[in-house]
Amino acid sequence: MLFLAIFGKNVEDAFGHARYLAFYVAGGFVAFLTQTAVPLLFASHAAAEVPNLGASGAIAAVLGDYFVLYPNSRVLTLVVVVPVRISAWVFLGLWFLYQFIEGNFGLFSASANGGGVVFFADIGGSSSG
Repeated sequence: MLFLAIFGKNVEDAFGHARYLAFYVAGGFVAFLTQTAVPLLFASHAAAEVPNLGASGAIAAVLGDYFVLYPNSRVLTLVVVVPVRISAWVFLGLWFLYQFIEGNFGLFSASANGGGVVFFADIGGSSSG
């Protein structure tokens, strides 16, 4: 939700209220489809039965669109304990890479069938932007 508060306002300003809401819902739907399809296609049947519910995929769609709309903006973040301003494309690119790596580890090596975290929903949502 912190990411939605930080990045969402700029995307909403660019889209307008109604288009932003429609985009948010559509991004959540694409995220759901991605999280459902990846375990069915590439993992075990047990991994596909893990329920997925939440807003992270829709929020990831907002992040993906922020990446497209404002790639050169600077984001204040903490590196260890030091506040640093880095470009949005670096920040969101590293976030996307983290989601991809964790999703693959959770899907293909965890005995808990993905651990219950829907990393591929985040990947699908951010890709829909």
